[in-house]
Amino acid sequence: MRLWRLTRAPFVALDRKGAVLFGARYAPAGVPVVSLASEAGLAVLVALRYQPADLVGIPGDFVLGWTDVDAVPERVADGASDAAIRTLVVEWLATESSLLIAVRSKVLPEADVVLMNPRHPDAARVAPLTCRAFSFAECLHRPPLADSYRNTT
Repeated sequence: MRLWRLTRAPFVALDRKGAVLFGARYAPAGVPVVSLASEAGLAVLVALRYQPADLVGIPGDFVLGWTDVDAVPERVADGASDAAIRTLVVEWLATESSLLIAVRSKVLPEADVVLMNPRHPDAARVAPLTCRAFSFAECLHRPPLADSYRNTT
């Protein structure tokens, strides 16, 4: 399965350091986990949520990366509360029962947030991200047609 991540270039390694320092939505600080997305668009939307609304001061070193992982993720039951998901994820990480676990995205419910357990024995076989430059300014640029279309509705 192809998994996606939008991150700054210095943090492209799938080494869990960011989550250990700052935590993640479904894991507290100090717990190693790697957050990925089942779709490129979801990776962009999730990263966008953490940027300033006016996009001023965003670093210019973002990259969109992907890796292909030969594993089927466990699935968190739909409708579970964030607290229940966090508890389940912490237990899942501790038991190392699988490499991946999928949580239906709250941002884009048609896609999944896929968490990778970097302590699982199979994590060493996950290829590094293949990356391309990514620009929020280019992604969110409104072409002239957008304004004229909006005025006709």
